[in-house]
Order: sequence, then structure tokens, then C-alpha cells
Amino acid sequence: MDSNFERSLTCLLESEGKYSDNKYDPGGETMMGVTKAAWETWTKKPVLPGEMAKLTKDDIRPFYKDIYWDGAKCPQLPLGLDYMLFDSSVNMGVGQATRLLQKALGCVTDGVIGPNVMQRITNTQPQTLINLFSTEKEYFYKSLKTFSIFGEGWINRINKVKRNAEEMIND
Repeated sequence: MDSNFERSLTCLLESEGKYSDNKYDPGGETMMGVTKAAWETWTKKPVLPGEMAKLTKDDIRPFYKDIYWDGAKCPQLPLGLDYMLFDSSVNMGVGQATRLLQKALGCVTDGVIGPNVMQRITNTQPQTLINLFSTEKEYFYKSLKTFSIFGEGWINRINKVKRNAEEMIND
């Protein structure tokens, strides 16, 4: 639901933090979760030195809305699940996040939210969806070679996103 975008963005940004340039992070230089490469693609121009650190929430809002919220079909999803898919899409890419959701639902993992996926979503209790998707995300993160570096943060994020999604479905 588009009505949940602002709340989801606020929750997402709490998880993403501010500026980072960790040499072990494959995303490289980021600001509020936006990688330098993604920002260059979005703006269609090279990022100048120091530019990433100056981005604001207002700067990145349309980027997140277009690429991840709309790109992951979040407006079609129920409250809570929309936020979870949005957060996961930002963290691991729309395709990977969608495939994990499909796997959680027992669907073909083609990265597309089509009629079969929507039917499974409709026929599954919201709390069950949250639990299944959270479990698939944990399996995915544990399979990554950087889990030893970032794993604790990823697991904490899964738990935080799960709590936020539960609050959304209970509002």
C-alpha cells in the first residue's frame, strides 16, 4: 500500500543509518543505504567526492520510492509485508528479495510477483508470512561469505524488521 511508504521509509532509514564506507561492504560508499553506484545510475552522473555524505532524506525519497517500493510491487502487498519486502529489496536487491519471499511461500522463484504469488499471499495469515519470510532471509544471510563480518547486524535487522512488520499488521 502506498499509504505505508513513508512509515516504511522511516523504519528502513533507522536500519540503514547514515554515511558508511566500509572496505568489507561490497556496496562500498553508502548514505542512508544508497550506494554510490546506485546513486550514479539514478542521477545519470558521476558522484563527486563528498557528495554521498551530503544526501538528505528528501534527496533519496524518490529514489527509494521508484527503485525499491514500486520496483518490488510493495503497493500491491498487505501492510507489514510491504515494508518487509521493501527493506529486503534495499538490502539485497529487488530480485533476490522477491525470490526469498517466493521461496517462503512455496512458489516458483522467478523474481516476479504475479497472480500465483499474490494468491498465496492472500491465502496466508500475515503473521505466518512474516515468520516464513524472516526465516528465508536468515538462511540467505548465513549463506553469504561476509556473514562473519556483518551477520550479527543482519540478524538484528531481521528481528527489528519483523517487530516493525508485526506492529504494522496490528495497527
